Amino acid sequence: MKGGYFYGLCKSAQISKMTMRKNTKLFLHLKKWLEKAVLDYSMIAEGDRVLIGVSGGADSYALLDLLDSQMIFVPRFSFVAVNIDMGFDKEFVAYRELEKYFQEHQYPHVMEKTDIGLLSHSDFNRKNPCFLCSRLRRKRIFEIADEKGCNKIAFAHHRDDIIETLLINMFYGREISTMMPNQSIFGGKLHIIRPFAYLREELIKKFSRERQFPMVKNACPSSENSKRIFVKQLLNDLQRHNPDIRQNIFKAMSHVKPDYLPGLPKK
Repeated sequence: MKGGYFYGLCKSAQISKMTMRKNTKLFLHLKKWLEKAVLDYSMIAEGDRVLIGVSGGADSYALLDLLDSQMIFVPRFSFVAVNIDMGFDKEFVAYRELEKYFQEHQYPHVMEKTDIGLLSHSDFNRKNPCFLCSRLRRKRIFEIADEKGCNKIAFAHHRDDIIETLLINMFYGREISTMMPNQSIFGGKLHIIRPFAYLREELIKKFSRERQFPMVKNACPSSENSKRIFVKQLLNDLQRHNPDIRQNIFKAMSHVKPDYLPGLPKK
């Protein structure tokens, strides 16, 4: 496969890239917890082909960068990066920056320009633009995964995203649920994996600054006033009174006591 990175077959090239990257303390810390999450939740198996979602934001750049490095415990796998442009940026500044980055690093990739974002924020869908936007984007990513022979899709959702999603679903969806580190879909034909499940957002952002990724501001009109932003600000306020609030919520998801939840009333 031209342009593909199959770990173990390009060992000398990997070592060269690792040397250029410089193994900083932060890089090694993130790699350690990424690999631990991958192993704990059996995210990647020998010979997997992974489609890595890259939006052009700090988190997705970091995920691509870290997965494109020599693994210690993770089995060998190949990958393809994917970017779905939502149509907000009429000048395609972010699109061109990301395309240049993929080409400079010789990453196998798929990029598409769409009007998904504009459609989702149009007059007929003002009530819940984020839901439709996410649904249409995911649908296209699933199709690309099938076209490229990928059995795993990796997203850069981190620990903070998992915590925030739990609260969003409780506050607005009236259910107790969140993102799963390894989610089986389509009867097990495809899995969504989140290798950053153990990592804090602030460390990923710090790493992105350290690596000087060519990030571009999110042009989505809902990016500054979404439900997620509200929940994030709420957690920041709570953290001033309890520094462990996020860690406690994350651990609570592993300590569920069904016997102490009311459930539905018996008929």
